[in-house]
Amino acid sequence: MACAGLAVAGMAVAGGVAASLLLSCVEGTTDEADTPKYIYIDADDTTDSLRLKSNLGWRFDAYARAMKPVVRTGRYRVDPGMRRLELYRRMRNGQQEPLMLRLPSVRTLDRLASLLGRELMMDSATVMQSFVDSTFCREYDYTPATLYALFIPNTYEIYWNISLPAFMQRMKQENERFWTEEREQRAASLGLTHLEVSTLASIVDEETANNAEKPMIAGLYLNRLAKGMLLQADPTVKFAQGDWSLRRIYFSHLGIDNPYNTYIYKGLPPGPIRVPSVEGLDAVLYRKEHPFLYMCAKEDFSGTHNFAVSYAEHLRNARRYSKALNERNIK
Repeated sequence: MACAGLAVAGMAVAGGVAASLLLSCVEGTTDEADTPKYIYIDADDTTDSLRLKSNLGWRFDAYARAMKPVVRTGRYRVDPGMRRLELYRRMRNGQQEPLMLRLPSVRTLDRLASLLGRELMMDSATVMQSFVDSTFCREYDYTPATLYALFIPNTYEIYWNISLPAFMQRMKQENERFWTEEREQRAASLGLTHLEVSTLASIVDEETANNAEKPMIAGLYLNRLAKGMLLQADPTVKFAQGDWSLRRIYFSHLGIDNPYNTYIYKGLPPGPIRVPSVEGLDAVLYRKEHPFLYMCAKEDFSGTHNFAVSYAEHLRNARRYSKALNERNIK
């Protein structure tokens, strides 16, 4: 990996590498840059591989022999015109720069693992192995099926070299911070646990990307739960089928014997079907009260729905939508 560019990534310190090797990599850039640059030091490279990536200067070799520092993993800022001695000290002392990690509402845990592997000093395969490990999840009071509920989408200031256990503990703290006294009271008034709110919110998020409509959909599903009706939520069928690419749900899909199939199993599924968004969570907690029990996507493909109180009205809405799908040859 070249040292030139907006960042110097993948530079490591297995056993402790002389900082001079890294300083020589940014030699000639600290004085020319108009904006800060960053050096990422991870734990994989060796002294030899760093030497290949850099133009080693004798001045830094001599300095390293005199100081014999140990460079630490991390993300280090290189300010315009910074004295190399100051940068040297930053890396020796581990004075790294945090980054802003955007944690989105992802559909699958492997996407979350990929995100962490891409943005932090983590291996995505190792992260995913942990996510599906019952013992690991139990450390944070979750299971592999319920782990989706731990993560609250937001932007977090975090260190690039944070360990996975430390990251998970941070996410647990952020989850506890999200559940304010007001939200706790709202959940209690609905007779729902945190996990049940997250599970229903994940279904609502899959039904629409229109945040304004989410409280309406949440209210509909809560109406069905209150009446002991099957939720019959199409997204749960996609999850049960393991196929998010399905654009139409046919009767052949509805018979799958899976606890997530809400056309067969009454009540909420065992856990969320994705990481729910904050808008989805609050849509459940602040659901809109109304008499509707049925909904069908609008035939204009606006991403919103036609709502109905009676099954007969629902069938009319469904026929219009099916006709629109056929006209567009959507299978």
